[in-house]
This record gives sequence, structure tokens and C-alpha cells, in this order.
Amino acid sequence: MTDQDPSKPAVHGTGDEARAGETSGHMRYVLLISIVLAIGILSAIVWVPVLLGK
Repeated sequence: MTDQDPSKPAVHGTGDEARAGETSGHMRYVLLISIVLAIGILSAIVWVPVLLGK
């Protein structure tokens, strides 16, 4: 085992070490819900005035 210089950041060798935990996939759902809401809100901003006759 080699001594590491404390002034240098540690380099992670694998994805598990870099993540330091499990990837459960919740972020995928948060991003999906966010994009659907954003599209819905922006569509409403555009289409509601058009449909109601300004």
C-alpha cells in the first residue's frame, strides 16, 4: 500500500467508488416528471390564449 499525498485528491478507479453508493434510478423519474410538467406549462401558456380568443 502506498502513502498518498494529502494535497492531491483521490482518484477513483471504478464507478462504484466514484458514486460511493447505489444508483437507484430515482433521478430518472424526477427528470421525466419535470420535463413533462415543463412541456405542459409552456404549452398551456401558448394554447390557452389562442383557444380563448386572446
